[in-house]
Amino acid sequence: MSAASLLEWTLKSVVIFLIIVGGFAYTTLFERRVQARMQTRIGPNRAGPWGLLQPVADGIKLIFKEELIPAQADKLLFLLAPVVTVLPALIILAVIPLGPNVQIAGKQYSLGLASNVNVGVLYILAVASIAVYGIVIAGWSSGNKYALMGGLRSSAQMVSYELALGLAVIGPIMFAGSMSIDQIISGQRGLWYVVLQPLGFLIYFIATVAEVNRSPFDMPEAEQELTAGYHVEYSGMKFALFFMAEYGKMIAVSFIGATLFLGGWLGPFVDRFWWLGPIYLVIKVVALLFVMVWLRATLPRFRYDRLMAFGWKILLPLSLFNVLVTAVVFVLVGG
Repeated sequence: MSAASLLEWTLKSVVIFLIIVGGFAYTTLFERRVQARMQTRIGPNRAGPWGLLQPVADGIKLIFKEELIPAQADKLLFLLAPVVTVLPALIILAVIPLGPNVQIAGKQYSLGLASNVNVGVLYILAVASIAVYGIVIAGWSSGNKYALMGGLRSSAQMVSYELALGLAVIGPIMFAGSMSIDQIISGQRGLWYVVLQPLGFLIYFIATVAEVNRSPFDMPEAEQELTAGYHVEYSGMKFALFFMAEYGKMIAVSFIGATLFLGGWLGPFVDRFWWLGPIYLVIKVVALLFVMVWLRATLPRFRYDRLMAFGWKILLPLSLFNVLVTAVVFVLVGG
């Protein structure tokens, strides 16, 4: 590998890392301000102008908080669990193009980390399935019955909703005729796949909300029942890593949903002004994040048996039905 290529990959890796870390910090502020607005409150507005330094203040607070390890915990796994949980959120965006290809000094550069991977969707599904391990390990290694229950709930919930999630993305793959993210985006130049796959997009969004353990699917945390669930024994920066993983995954699934169903970086005049591509993508991501925050501010938590029944008895059959109808229409229309 040449020095120029190494520099390019390094810069792209740093950009993806900053998107997740910076996005995590300010998604928390975004959520608190939006929820405050919906609930007729003020929200954080003291740290810095308009409260913009609140995430910095929270980070400093967590850095200086005492970190405890329970005496009955498996110390190695207890320390590894937050890292295993946050890692998928940091690497899952590696195949998402952030904009069109840019020509610099006669050479084409893609605004993404590895957007030319021809099995990008398969990579996304593989990485997304890893996240459950960190939560299960955290619950088991804490030596706490509430943490263990949260970990068990999470494993059952994430495995159940991953089935519907995997089936939901088959529609865009069929229409694009490829698992490459670039090809899926190119196939939406005339019409976004959300128009052709409204049910698939709805299933994808619901399944991803359940995957990231967001309200109303936040059963692994359920503070009224499990006193915070799988991370009840964590404090300081180890707790911050779990927090970062949740918001990082929110950002990641929003990027993926915007790419697979909402045209990704496509938008008016993007062929003339390449810098509009990342702007369009960010707008779509923020819109999806807003809906997630809206759900948390609006809906009560599911009862656990109903959550599992919804995944197996409603969402999975609907996703199978969507794939069947899509396949039939695709064949009748002739692709």
